[in-house]
Amino acid sequence: MTLHKGASASDRKRTARPVNPFYGEADPVSGMEESPPHNILPDGPVSPHTAYQFVHDELMLDGNARLNLATFVTTWMEPQAGVLMAECRDKNMIDKDEYPRTAELERRCVAMLADLWHAPDPSAAVGCSTTGSSEAGMLAGMALKRRWMRRNAERYPSSARPNLVMGANVQVCWDKFCNFWEVEPRLVPMEGDRFHMDAASAVGLCDENTIGVVAVLGSTFDGSYEPVAEICAALDEVQERSGLDIPVHVDGASGAMIAPFLDPELAWDFRLPRVASINTSGHKYGLVYPGVGWALWRDMEALPEELVFRVNYLGGDMPTFALNFSRPGAQVAAQYYTFLRLGRAGFRAVQQATRDVARSTAERIEALGDFTLLTRGDQLPVFAFTTADHVTSYDVFDVSRRMKERGWLLPAYTFPPNREDLSVLRIVCRNGFSHDLADLFLADLTQLLPELRQQTAPLDRPERLATAFHH
Repeated sequence: MTLHKGASASDRKRTARPVNPFYGEADPVSGMEESPPHNILPDGPVSPHTAYQFVHDELMLDGNARLNLATFVTTWMEPQAGVLMAECRDKNMIDKDEYPRTAELERRCVAMLADLWHAPDPSAAVGCSTTGSSEAGMLAGMALKRRWMRRNAERYPSSARPNLVMGANVQVCWDKFCNFWEVEPRLVPMEGDRFHMDAASAVGLCDENTIGVVAVLGSTFDGSYEPVAEICAALDEVQERSGLDIPVHVDGASGAMIAPFLDPELAWDFRLPRVASINTSGHKYGLVYPGVGWALWRDMEALPEELVFRVNYLGGDMPTFALNFSRPGAQVAAQYYTFLRLGRAGFRAVQQATRDVARSTAERIEALGDFTLLTRGDQLPVFAFTTADHVTSYDVFDVSRRMKERGWLLPAYTFPPNREDLSVLRIVCRNGFSHDLADLFLADLTQLLPELRQQTAPLDRPERLATAFHH
């Protein structure tokens, strides 16, 4: 989240500027004589039409969300879902006693996910909605730390420092968790053509102070799955040798809503006894507009009871486990709508179409001859590619910049340690990015390449631009 500063002294100076006469709703001639200030409250009100037009006009300068190939977040839903969300936007999710049906929809979603992710006893699995998978991940991390604290009460906090093992490719929320909750992050770096954590590298960093291992089902860097089953098997061997019982949390922000439908035989979820918790983003491949995530635990033993607050709120006893308190019920209603609307067969069809677009687009980009694929969109519908070895006149940052001129938001970034030398482009295919849109993207890229090939060298760029996209 970007941090912002308040208004400066110069901002407080009022400067009269002409305004479109039609902004004066009642009288186009005398309705408004100057535009409102940007950084301080205006002295008085304006008409709703005028306020809307000012904000609407400024937002036109944002990028087109449908053409954003950087974000994993859902950018299209059916109109009926939008209507349903509008009907629920004034409901506070936390007021479960006041909005019992919204609370019931949340419970049903948790139960559906527990069943989808093969909880041993779905009725015993516990979970909650969140504002996104970042909050869900932090809640899971808190549970891992608290379980470890229980087992090491004689050593913590006097002598032991907890650590969390994960790959350098994890989403930035895990760095935040370690910083905010004073946990040592132990990051497995990338090596050669290995772009995520494997079993050997994970267990090599574990010790008696490890609260857990985070395995990512769908890396944001290249769309690849980490080998959750292999990591769990290696930790089983660690327990046999040393007695250390180290749980696994699966960050399924994207993959937990892809693998159940497209890779049903892949064991990554609660079928593996060592998996204690899973999170996902309802607003990514859960196909809901931004603002909803989910955290689930295998059973109550995996979620220490002392972390659950029981609040007497508005006359009702309300158990809650969340970092946020007030938030709208609209996204939860939309998630239940999507589950009800699609079912397993519908989700399978949507996700398969998205993967088909990703694989087809990757193959066509490779066929251009200027690029080398790192992944092919056959796990997450996401793939990363870089310029081929023989391309010296331009780099991935030139491609990203020039495609943005045509409306496409195509991220270019460097990989984390130890592959900072590798700069890539990444395409996230979502529901709504159709074969037709992929054709338009390829046409623009193909048309651009002759100009890029004529450059004498890649253009200079500020180092701050060579960073990874973390969403």
